[in-house]
Amino acid sequence: MTDSQLYIGLISGTSVDGVDCALVDFAGEQPTLLATHGHSIPASLRSEILRLCEGEGISLSDLGSTNIQIGKLFAEAANALLRKAGLEGSAINAIGSHGQTVWHEPDGDNPFTLQLGDGNTIAQLTGITTVADLRGRDMTVGGQGAPLAPLLHRAVFHDELVDRAVINIGGFGNITALPGNGSFVAFDTGPGNVLMDYWIEKHLGKNYDANGEWAASGTLNLTLLNTLLDEPYFSKPLPKSTGRELFNGNWLEAKLSACKAQPSAEDVQATLLNLTATTIVSALNQFYSPQEIYVCGGGAHNTLLMEELDKLAGETAVVSTANLGIDPDWVEAMAFAWMAKESMAGRKIDTSAFTGASESVYLGAIYRS
Repeated sequence: MTDSQLYIGLISGTSVDGVDCALVDFAGEQPTLLATHGHSIPASLRSEILRLCEGEGISLSDLGSTNIQIGKLFAEAANALLRKAGLEGSAINAIGSHGQTVWHEPDGDNPFTLQLGDGNTIAQLTGITTVADLRGRDMTVGGQGAPLAPLLHRAVFHDELVDRAVINIGGFGNITALPGNGSFVAFDTGPGNVLMDYWIEKHLGKNYDANGEWAASGTLNLTLLNTLLDEPYFSKPLPKSTGRELFNGNWLEAKLSACKAQPSAEDVQATLLNLTATTIVSALNQFYSPQEIYVCGGGAHNTLLMEELDKLAGETAVVSTANLGIDPDWVEAMAFAWMAKESMAGRKIDTSAFTGASESVYLGAIYRS
């Protein structure tokens, strides 16, 4: 192990739109983002990942093979980042790899969460010690295993003099309440981009709705919105987390089939965007009245979504985490670099405010290079 304070964070989110790679220097009081890289996922692998997320008609062979494929892809991504930064692997203390979530089941008698991307493969192909399986230990002490990105939000964005909130919008949305007095809370609010991505891919063959342009061509359908809001998850008490196993294309199609009059495709998209904004702001208002609201994740680039959030938030302006000095695209990858740092230092992490864990635990399994 090197004495370097350089760490790499890797994640492919629930949108399955690429591997986010961040090279972070933790030598100073605040982390410094030194280099970034977005690594594409081959269409065939993306399709297989989404098929696994459906949880039906899969085999152990499919699961195992995809686990190795994703491990190889993550190693490729890390090596590409190193080339971009002009560094050798020996300069990096460790990689924190979130992997690719294919199933998340935090409730029940045997809660579990499954992220693919073999840590052995990543460590071997990069020559860098890799910390993976970062969610599972949290569940052994009653935690939801998610959300974990708020750990970085707390470490980097908290200000004792200001009541802040950080909204992360990827495939799903989550909020982190960061009041100055330190009474933190975080949880998943529900769909972020996942349903909008599904709908535009089905109708226009696009992976996402750039700037919310297609949604802007439609009109909010209040009947559909109320039908979508009639979902027990939204009123479920904390702690809570969710994923594609609940909010997916089948969920949306079932809700649409319950509507007597079928809205146009663009009206559905407009309503899905409003669903994301409404559930985020409503959830925030139940617990907190922040003075400042910051957004990270891909949703920060959806102009219409940002406008809707800003409108619903009232007098509190909704802006990007770029205003706090961190590019919204890389906050989550940085979070897993930070978790690798903590794991390598042998420190237990208190996730109780975010996941409901009953005690602090070590996060992640370490695969030595």
